[in-house]
Amino acid sequence: MDIAGKVVIVTGAAAGIGRALALAAHAAGAGKVVVTDLDGDGARTVAEMVGGDHYALNVRDEAAIADVVRQVENDHGAVDLFCSNAGIIALDGEPWWATSAPNGTWQAMWEIHVMAHVYAARACLPGMLERGSGYFLNTASAAGLLNQIADAAYSTTKHAAIGFAEALAITHGDDGIKVSVLCPQAVATGMVDDMSDGARAGAGSAASVDGVLSAEAVAAAAMEGVAAERFLILPHPNVEQYRQAKAADYERWLGGMRKLRRKVGFGSTGH
Repeated sequence: MDIAGKVVIVTGAAAGIGRALALAAHAAGAGKVVVTDLDGDGARTVAEMVGGDHYALNVRDEAAIADVVRQVENDHGAVDLFCSNAGIIALDGEPWWATSAPNGTWQAMWEIHVMAHVYAARACLPGMLERGSGYFLNTASAAGLLNQIADAAYSTTKHAAIGFAEALAITHGDDGIKVSVLCPQAVATGMVDDMSDGARAGAGSAASVDGVLSAEAVAAAAMEGVAAERFLILPHPNVEQYRQAKAADYERWLGGMRKLRRKVGFGSTGH
């Protein structure tokens, strides 16, 4: 897709990767960038930087997403590219079992990492299918292809996010709908800053084993991937090697991940 002149919506765009995506889309010549975030003031600040519109948006609210899409279509015409980017992180917590995170954390991650993508597609697909064109850029994570040490809920929902992106691409590729899924490892955002002490730092060091990219570098990779209409966008190139190793020998890969878990400070939990 050539973004020049296109109408672009970005969720979770007040900071981090979302902010960088909004700025990158604007730099690429987007006709209108619509900035949305739970932080409405932050969304307004970024919108002012790109000459775009802004909305305070809770992506867990399907009706709210539909309302934003409807308003953008009324104001600016067809939504060409929807960047479904909002995300959270929490980690498992004590005693660091795969089941340690409370139900509320699992539910929040399910709604933000999976259902928000569904809601965006549900709102945009009717218009896109009628036109025979449209693009979804869904932010997932390398954790959705591999796994994230000490964060079962994050890893599980990011796997599901990739599954839904695959379903979109398979079901609607013949309808002219394009899909990309963005899967970075560690990125220099507030989410990484939240993992800076104690056991959380161990989880953070596992995520950043191949370095921490800037949000701007990730956004640049995303824009390049969208321009090439590539489904899987991997800003950290080592992720493809790990993905192939996992597919080639699952047992060896699982053993390697257990070794990494021990290395970053999470030993046996059977006590």
